[in-house]
Amino acid sequence: GSVPEQGEAGEVYNTAYVFDRQGRQIAKHRKMHLFDIDVQGGQSFKESDTLTAGRDITVFDTEFGAIGLCICYDFRFPELARLMVLKGAKVVFVPAAFNMTTGPAHWELMFRAQAMFNQCFAIGTAPAQDLNATYHSWGHSIAVGPWGNVIAQMDEKEGYQLIELDLSETEAIRQQLPLIKHRRTDLYALEVK
Repeated sequence: GSVPEQGEAGEVYNTAYVFDRQGRQIAKHRKMHLFDIDVQGGQSFKESDTLTAGRDITVFDTEFGAIGLCICYDFRFPELARLMVLKGAKVVFVPAAFNMTTGPAHWELMFRAQAMFNQCFAIGTAPAQDLNATYHSWGHSIAVGPWGNVIAQMDEKEGYQLIELDLSETEAIRQQLPLIKHRRTDLYALEVK
């Protein structure tokens, strides 16, 4: 998940932290894309009324390999996932809380597409659905492989599922279908400013 974090000048960020097995912080991501939307017949949000956007792409090293981290709405931007993969990420973790409008339509589709286009694992964690709460989360935590295949998916209820990832799958798939290698960087570029 993520929590509010107060910055040095009093600004507030939506921040996800990562800790190692010894409890040391090894990464943090401040949500970059604020959820300012108005879906016709759906819901309206304006996170920019209370939150400040982060500015850093988060990829960190672990004993297993490089991992990317973004928060919820960040993952809707394909450039961000691609940049994380270009920085070495073989897995992208996404704590998220899609709502009852966007969740059924976009959740699984987005995770499968991002994983397939970037040939990485895409892991989405979500809160359970609580219809008594003021915000109704879609739930459905998901794990997708680099071929775009759903490895595991939960329903809307509270629970957990342990999965095992074979990160060598990313390299095997990238060799069989070399999307990253076949990019035409002589014609177009994706850059961080």
